[in-house]
Amino acid sequence: MSDSRVSVTGRLAPSPTGLLHLGNAWAFFLAWLACRAQQGKLVLRIEDVDAKRAKPEYITALTQDLQWLGLDWDEGYGKGGAAQPYVQSERLALYAEMVEKLVRKRRVYPCFCSRKELKELSNAPHSEDHGVVYPGTCRGLSLACREQKIACGVPYALRLACEQEQIFFYDACLGSQSFCPADFGGDFPIKRSDGVYSYQLAVAVDDALMGVTQVVRGNDLLISTARQILLLQLLNLPVPKVYLHVPLLVDEQGERLAKRHNALSLRSLRERGVKPWQIIGLLASIANMNPFDETMDVRELISSFDPKVLGDGTRHLTTRLLQKFLS
Repeated sequence: MSDSRVSVTGRLAPSPTGLLHLGNAWAFFLAWLACRAQQGKLVLRIEDVDAKRAKPEYITALTQDLQWLGLDWDEGYGKGGAAQPYVQSERLALYAEMVEKLVRKRRVYPCFCSRKELKELSNAPHSEDHGVVYPGTCRGLSLACREQKIACGVPYALRLACEQEQIFFYDACLGSQSFCPADFGGDFPIKRSDGVYSYQLAVAVDDALMGVTQVVRGNDLLISTARQILLLQLLNLPVPKVYLHVPLLVDEQGERLAKRHNALSLRSLRERGVKPWQIIGLLASIANMNPFDETMDVRELISSFDPKVLGDGTRHLTTRLLQKFLS
């Protein structure tokens, strides 16, 4: 749990599924600043709950990249702490315990829909605002039908039954937010048919048990925040006090930066001779914190960080900026 003397506990939560790129650096840079600007404590958590996609060598790479940028942490992977372990693949028993609590509350049901059926559902016409809403295909199955399918070995996921529950939270960048998870995606999985616990469950439980009070992440995850708050309320676990959903960093074509942009990985940039203060200057310029487009150390930005200057929407990583800072 968090140290009671520290008012803010933030977290860096990378997934070791590839090398960190500039899009990752953007999110971690802002999460680090948001916490350090309030003299808070930072936790490093490794989100490798999906063991098939995660690779141990990427854990070493990402910690080296974070340290190279100057983004340190106070507790977590490599440092230890009261909430250890800080690697999700070592916390599976905790997630199982939380799922059992939800089962006892009768808020979970088995979903036997195949990947093909779910893919067809995702390809169907849907509301631009609400996205694909799971229609509750398996929610109404009788107990006898469920037991028969399970006895026959039909694979199944576990879904959380979402009622008409309105979730409210305040975002430090976007202001007051309100979502009804039942209308935004509907009943969502908390455990996949292959046994992997969902991002929603693992992250919500970890944030609560690690004493995280401030969550910084992309603004594409607003509905995830509503889902995670719902889970925490059902589990009687503490909800983080502050959320900050930051603009996504996209390329000039408007595509979100991803691990397929290998040329923009921190490792490849470092091998080309790019220095960390060049990356920080670039990110600060994108964040409207570097009006003169200077290179700088990340600690120079702590006193001037203000989430309200970030705004919403997206930020474009332009060729001009890249050439200015990285050439």
